[in-house]
Amino acid sequence: MDRIAPVVSGLLGGASPMSVIDSGLHRVMPRRRQDDEEERDDLDDAAAALLSILPGASVVVDASDEVVRASPAAYALGVVIDDAVADGRVLDEIHRIRESGGRCQFNITTTTPWQYEHAFDDLDTNARERRRSRSVTRPNWLKVTVGRIDDRFVVVLLEDLSEAIRFAQVRDSFITNVSEQLLKPTQALATLADSLEQGDADREQVVRDARLVRSTCGHLNRMVSDLLLLIKAQEPITPSAANVITVMDQVRAAVASVRAGAGARGIRIDVTGDDALAVHGDAEQIRTALVKMLDNAVAYSPDGSAVTVTVGESKDGGQAVIRVIDRGCGIAQNEQTRVFERFYRGTNQNERTRDGIGLGLAIVKHVALTHHGSASVWSRLHQGSTFVLSLPLAG
Repeated sequence: MDRIAPVVSGLLGGASPMSVIDSGLHRVMPRRRQDDEEERDDLDDAAAALLSILPGASVVVDASDEVVRASPAAYALGVVIDDAVADGRVLDEIHRIRESGGRCQFNITTTTPWQYEHAFDDLDTNARERRRSRSVTRPNWLKVTVGRIDDRFVVVLLEDLSEAIRFAQVRDSFITNVSEQLLKPTQALATLADSLEQGDADREQVVRDARLVRSTCGHLNRMVSDLLLLIKAQEPITPSAANVITVMDQVRAAVASVRAGAGARGIRIDVTGDDALAVHGDAEQIRTALVKMLDNAVAYSPDGSAVTVTVGESKDGGQAVIRVIDRGCGIAQNEQTRVFERFYRGTNQNERTRDGIGLGLAIVKHVALTHHGSASVWSRLHQGSTFVLSLPLAG
């Protein structure tokens, strides 16, 4: 214990506390050691015990770059894969520190392997398989500290900065987008005021300016309404006998609210499903999410086409699966990972969608998460898109 404590203390000195994903440290048994667990080049129990109580994730590698100890979080963060250090930058710094001593700090970005997505959620095998099929993934932003324990072992400490960075990104995006939307009606009002102040302004010009004011104010009102819905969608839902709702009732109500607009463009909405499926939840939230999915499908569909809504049970029998299928322009593969982000606007906009706010699918995602479900998308360019909302069935 005495030989490792100063090293670890030095590595942590002055650093901010690491976010705790899992403080346990798993012993990894390289193949060449499986016949002799007590071989002298293994990390001693005292050192392993100290590492196991450190906040955050840690990895210990030996002189052959084999991982001898690793926190579960190191796997979930994509730094260790198949019991080996997977990130090239981390491995390069391990080599350098092993030769020169001291310590170094740097930042890396990793991707969580699909099998570790939601690794600490209470999910069964079928639920984890459903997560695997989701197209939406998020990067991990990590602060890495590498230091030498002795002439055999190097320790890697990982601080997960992802939540802080994502929060900052959402905050900046929110400020930028809201500011832009607030400027539009004020600029339109200024234009209208100029027209009215000019004694020779013709009536048609005043009417055009007034319509612009009405349009921008309506856009702002929709944004405020969507932001309020997004805030409400963050409130957790606790299953109880009082909040059991029939899925098909919500689907039919959502379809009824968009059918007139779709019909004006000759778009047919077909609905099929199981009337017996029920979930726990807030009926207004679920109905709102379905309306957003339908609005999205109709907006990106060509005139005279059809939108299909299906409601069924998942293969494992644990979820109600609602699919909204359109025959629209589709979404590029490199954009599908972002469509559920707040304020994200894809490149496939048309005259009906170009003035959108980019909050509709974010509301869908948060309603899904609030109800302990998931939201996903399948799409191909020029073939259409299928948006899926999955919610746990009521027991």
